[in-house]
Formats: sequence, structure tokens, C-alpha cells
Amino acid sequence: MAKKEGRIIHKFLVLFLILALITSLLAIYEIFLFDGIETILRYFIMGFILLYDLRLIYRTRKIIKGRTKKKPHKGAYMFWLLLYAIICFVVAYSLNYIYNKVSSVNKGDVTYTSYLVVMAENPTENIKDAKDLKIGLLNDEKNPDGYIIPMEMIQKYKLQDNNEIKDYEDYSSMLADLYAKEISAIFVPSGYVTMFSNITGYENIETDTKIIGKASKKMKKADVSVVETASSGKDVTEPFTILLMGIDSTDEVLEKNAVANGDTLILVTFNPKTLNATMLSVPRDSYVPISCWGGHPENKITHAAAYGNDCMINTIEDYLDVNIDYYAKINFKGLVKLVDSVGGVEVDVPQELCTDDSSRWAQVCIQPGRQVLNGEQALVFARNRKQLQDGDFGRARHQQEIIMALVNKMKEIKDVKTFMSILDTVSNSIDTNLTTKQILSFYNVGKDIIKKSLSSDEADLVNIQQLYLAGSGQMIYDERARMVLWDYIPNSHSRDDIVYAMKVNLELLEHSDIKEFHFSINNPYQKGVIGEGPYSTTLYRLLPDFTGDTEEIATRTCSEYGIRCTFKGEKGTVTEQSEPAKKRIDLMKGELVLTLSGDKDKDKEKDKDKDDDDDGDDEDDGEGDDTDPKPTTSPTTDPSPDPDEDDDE
Repeated sequence: MAKKEGRIIHKFLVLFLILALITSLLAIYEIFLFDGIETILRYFIMGFILLYDLRLIYRTRKIIKGRTKKKPHKGAYMFWLLLYAIICFVVAYSLNYIYNKVSSVNKGDVTYTSYLVVMAENPTENIKDAKDLKIGLLNDEKNPDGYIIPMEMIQKYKLQDNNEIKDYEDYSSMLADLYAKEISAIFVPSGYVTMFSNITGYENIETDTKIIGKASKKMKKADVSVVETASSGKDVTEPFTILLMGIDSTDEVLEKNAVANGDTLILVTFNPKTLNATMLSVPRDSYVPISCWGGHPENKITHAAAYGNDCMINTIEDYLDVNIDYYAKINFKGLVKLVDSVGGVEVDVPQELCTDDSSRWAQVCIQPGRQVLNGEQALVFARNRKQLQDGDFGRARHQQEIIMALVNKMKEIKDVKTFMSILDTVSNSIDTNLTTKQILSFYNVGKDIIKKSLSSDEADLVNIQQLYLAGSGQMIYDERARMVLWDYIPNSHSRDDIVYAMKVNLELLEHSDIKEFHFSINNPYQKGVIGEGPYSTTLYRLLPDFTGDTEEIATRTCSEYGIRCTFKGEKGTVTEQSEPAKKRIDLMKGELVLTLSGDKDKDKEKDKDKDDDDDGDDEDDGEGDDTDPKPTTSPTTDPSPDPDEDDDE
């Protein structure tokens, strides 16, 4: 009987030993995954666990064989094996939780959704009933919600049998044709309202149109985006760039394809060796070449957002001549939770500011003065531009202040609860192309920052140089939208100074030391903002509006602008022109044809102001605004004067 009981105890010993070994191996595996973090310490711990496992195997074997010098207390030994297994399991589970949270920041799988949209008055109510429609489709075969999903919808509902499918290079032309009733329906991403509602003429697009069909598909980002894997082998211990993009989304979890509306575009360069950073807010209306459009025509940079991460990132890369290694998107809810997780951020509020909350349910207001803002209040500070004198530039400055305040607040993290709260927020509300290994390697950067904070009394842990892209406002005819829009024309010299500063921080260029420095005690020194200027104003030469001019006046104007003009009809005044007013003259091909009324009774000269500026500019009022946008090289001009535009992130 005693032997039988002994065999049962021995079986339990073996069972508990196996359990202890399994959990210890799981712990070793999880520790191994944290590559790049305290490498020597990690290997020491893994080695210690392995050696201890061997000791447990050896001791258990001796107990079973009865070769111990002293009679062991088998019950106590089994309890220790169980306790050891529990400890190893807790370690493995905790590390696995953290690793999975970090891994989920890079959302490898994203759900894309496409809508089939018609004008609200169209009698068609369902995609199944779509007949005799002319349907617009983006011709980019790599675009998930502009081509891939729509093509699946076309095949599923056999739309090609009873409808005409027309290809387009861009959404702007497609939407213009829909409103002009040249086509009946268009395929657009699910965020089309956000994409277009801030454009004059489409403010009511949500009620102007209706959705008659939709489809979703989960896809791997790496299958449809080049930027997802472009920097997968780069080490964050070397200087890098990251593009921060704000997402107009109220979802708790950022797992669907969210459109970066272009209102928040912040390009950061960071040198982990020197802990120096540069930060540039790119104005949403910056008139730059769009990389994913044929011929790379200039347009508002915000319009690139509709075509995915690749288009936006490549557009900024091409314009600023720097490689963007990483991107990070964050939505409204994410910013609110992140600020709350660190206990709020301290900023100086210049005036009373009010916007709706992160759920767009109620209004939140903040009062002037230096104060600690909670998440919802920080969102107001970062989103509002309508109430600021310097408009979009003020909003960009506030967004940078929030980021810098968050960075400095990180040094106050001292408890696990706060760390886990931040980790949970980041995993849900941020999407990036950083790999898990790269994210984990920020541990070493953070360690260097902490060392600096312990050895220095400086308030800022990272030296951040704010950059400013100077420019001027100008009304320009948009070839795709077929309307005159307000654009922000960046100054080329400002752009060059910005690029130089970024490349110096990235160690791509050597810094040129200042040899001389002058100051006056009567004029205290103020640190300048790179890219602010002053610079001379440069604008495009635009085609005048000839309507109402006599042939004599029109001929003289054409000569002044260097335009080849011919007239159609006899005498009278100009009633039509072959090219629209405010079109860039450098984009004109061939001669301008002006149609005369032919009515001799109306052959009178019209007293009409002509822009005789040397640059030939015919600048008009702002988008939907009755006041002229003033050319500027300082951050006192709002680059988005449209009063109907939403205060998006």
C-alpha cells in the first residue's frame, strides 16, 4: 500500500515538474521576444531560468530514486514546484500582454469599405436596382476602396451589364462630374464626407448624396501599401523621420481604414544620439505636386489624403526631399485618452476656445491662462482654428505644444497602472508602420531621455526646434474640381531652409556654425523660427477674367500678360473665354480664344480694375470669404479662410 502511495506521489511530482518546465519555457520565450531591451540582463535571466530548470529536474529525479541524503518533504517540494510554475506563468502572461499590445499598434490587417453613391434626388435606392447608370470608378488598380472593392461589387451585382463604367484618375474630377450630372454614380471610400465636405461647393455633400451600396473587405496593409515595409529594417537608434497624421474619427478603436484629412500633418525628425528634434506642421492647403496623380500636378496637399498613406507620404517626401521612415495616425478618442492617461498636459491657453467634444455630442470650452488640460480640453486646444487670429497656423502651433507637453509629461510616469493605461490607449487608437521590434527599441531612447532628466534641470527632455513653412495665399482655378479654390503657395526659400534644418538633424548634411553674432541690450535676443523669413512674396501668374471687356481692352491685356489671343465674332464685348479665369498661365496650351458678343450698341469700354502687379497675379477673395487673403510670410494669416469648413483635427 505504501509503495502504491509512493508511486502516486511520484506521478504528481513528475506532473508538477512538467508544469513548471512548460511555464518556465513560456517565460523564457516571452523574455526572448523583447529583442533590443537590456540584452545582457535578458540573457542572464533566461540562462538562470534554464539552469534552475535543470536543477529541478536533477532534484526531482533524486527524490523519485530515493538517492537524497535527507528524507525530503515531498509535499513541500510539490508546493514549491506549483508556486514556481505560477510565478513563471504570471511573468509569461504579463510579458505576452505587453508584447501583444505593442504589436497591435501596427495594425497589419485593416478593414476597407467602399460606397456606391448617387445624388439624393436619384430614384435608385439599392445597388441591386442600378440600371442605365453611368458609374465613375478610380482607375488605380492598387487602391483598395477606390478600385479593388468596387470591382468586386461590379462583378457581384453584374453592374457592367446594364450600366456604363467610366474610369477616372482622381476623385475630384469624378465628384465634379457627379454634381454636374455628367455621370450618375461614383465609387468612393467610406470617409468621403470627411474628405470633401471642407471644399467649397461640397459643404452639404452628406445630404446632397445618398449611399445605394456598400462593401467591406479586410486586407493586409503590406499588400496594398509600399510604405508599410519600406523601413522595416531600419533601427530607431539612428536618426529618423516620422509623419504624424490626425484622423477625423470618433471610433474607440482605429481598426478601419481611416482617412487622414490633412488638417493635422506634422513631420518630425529625431536624432536619438543628440535627443534633438525638428517639428514641421504642413499647412493643409499647401499647393504642392501630388505624387500619385499623373504628371504630378500641384494641388492642395490635403487632397492627397484621399488616396491612402502612400500618396500622402510620397507627396511630402518629394516636396521636402527627405525620406519619411515611419508614420503614425491617431484619432480624436486616442488623443483624449492619451492626455488623460498621463494626468493631463500643461499649456498656456491664449483665449477662450470652444469646439465639440470627441464624440461630437456636446460643446467643450476652455478659458484663457496657463493650466493643466484634460483630454477633452486638450482636443479643443488642438482642433480650434476659427477663433484664432492666425487661424490654421495657430492651430498647428497648438498641436505642436500638445505634443511637446506629452513628451515632457512622460518623465512623470512612475507606476505600472499609468504605463498600462498608456499602452492600452496607444494600441487601440494609433496605427503605424513601425514594426514591433522598432517600437520596443524606443525603450533605449526613453532610457537616454530619463538619464538626461536625472542629470539636468532642463524642463524639456528633448530639444525640439519648431519649423515654419512660409507662403502666400492665392485663388487658383482647380483643373480637377473645376472651380476656383484658395491655395497656400509655399515660399521656395522657406522650404529650402526647412529642408536644410531637417537634413542637419538627420546627419545628412553638416551643420555650419555661426561665425558672428550681434545683439543689443535694448533689443533682447529672441530665438528665430527656421523658415519664417522674411522672404519676398512669389505668386503664380493667373489668367484674367475677360468677360465684359471690349476687343481693344482684351488685346491690350493679352499683350501685358504675354498671352496669344484670338477673337471669335465681330466687335462687342467678351462673353466667353476658352480657358477659365484664374487658371495658371504657365499651364495654358495654345492660344486663348475670346468670343465677342457682336452687339455694336454694347461696344463700350468697361471701367474694370486690372491687376498691374509685376507678378501678374489676379488674387481674389478667400474660399467662401468676403475678404482678400493677404500674402504673408508670418504665421498671422489663416491658410484656410473658408468659414464653412469644419474644425477637424
